[in-house]
Amino acid sequence: MEDENITTMTEFIILGFPEFPELQIPLFLLFLLIYLIILMGNFTIITLTCLDLRLHTPMYFFLCNLSFIDISSTSLTLPILMVIFLRKSQRISSVGCFAQMYLFLTFTMAEFSLLTVMAYDRYVAICHPLRYTIIINEKVSVLMALGCWTVSCLVPVGHTVLISSVFFCGSHEINHFFCDLLPLLILSCTSTHVIEDINLIAGIIIAMPCFMTILTSYVFIISAILRIRSTEGRRKAFNTCSSHLTVVILYYGTITCLYMRPASMQSLGQNKLFALLYNVLIPILNPLIYSLKNKEIKRALRKVLAGKSFSRY
Repeated sequence: MEDENITTMTEFIILGFPEFPELQIPLFLLFLLIYLIILMGNFTIITLTCLDLRLHTPMYFFLCNLSFIDISSTSLTLPILMVIFLRKSQRISSVGCFAQMYLFLTFTMAEFSLLTVMAYDRYVAICHPLRYTIIINEKVSVLMALGCWTVSCLVPVGHTVLISSVFFCGSHEINHFFCDLLPLLILSCTSTHVIEDINLIAGIIIAMPCFMTILTSYVFIISAILRIRSTEGRRKAFNTCSSHLTVVILYYGTITCLYMRPASMQSLGQNKLFALLYNVLIPILNPLIYSLKNKEIKRALRKVLAGKSFSRY
């Protein structure tokens, strides 16, 4: 009799935020505005980097990759959330659901890897400035970015294959605003220990080395900055890495709350909140943090607004 409720789902229903039925239209307008701001901010950084030859450096190349990730991850989730606000729910095929989960995990992993590479880039720039163009040249930066994307595309394959092979009981309603790992595990009838173990192993093998690399890089960076005698020199050196450090703190704070808490401390309500913060806070703040603290970005933006050409650079 128990097997009668075990089915192979052909589609799921994403519920979004049914807790606020009277706020669906205001929330739709709010997130539409947020989504447009995210697109405008990140496309601006990509456009300025392409136009201004002074920004054709490894640091801005990595920053463009980061902006691409922000655009892609939010375009994967926020449009569906806005549709849910208008329709109250959204149907998605099981294949589409698993594909969305895979892509979201890929972009999350890519941001992990890319922030690590950017930390190493800042370490070389601060600690070995005379050898910077030798250690991190154009070829090396492209290979580092390709490495980040390759690892990020491969790691979530195991999660996706295993979650697509489990059986689901009764309800096919996902109490979330996109297909994420935890809501799908909750709907599963079969054991999910293997998936949970793979998630833990991925965190240990990928996330922890990334975090330790960033931490080690900044230990050397701060030590090098403190050895600079002039106050102006220390200020300039700190400004070159403060934006990245701010983004790292925000990113690791939200992603740790989302995926790396013990299972006993997780709830769907809290996970929806942390996922929303990750999908909105990081992509909307990244362009602001990097542009407000970056003289080169501000200079390039002023030239665009003034209608000046970059051809002479």
